[in-house]
Amino acid sequence: MKLLWHPLAIADRECIMDFIARDKPSAALALDENFESHASRIEANPYLYRRGRVPGTREAVVHPNYVMVYRVHGETITIFRVLHAAQRWPSAE
Repeated sequence: MKLLWHPLAIADRECIMDFIARDKPSAALALDENFESHASRIEANPYLYRRGRVPGTREAVVHPNYVMVYRVHGETITIFRVLHAAQRWPSAE
């Protein structure tokens, strides 16, 4: 399996890290390691985590406050969002 990070997921992750690092850089680093660890688990076993709220997706709860949304397509896994658990997903639009 090949794991890809969608540009939206990269931007989500960077925003989360920047926000947390303002007050607690060590917590930001620990959370980023947690994101990497979950990405590795997803790559090794893409169906480990629950089915997503959007058809065709899956969701990994990476931390009580953060969810990684990804899609498996053939031999490719794309992480396309990293969202705060309180964030409305999918949007109501």
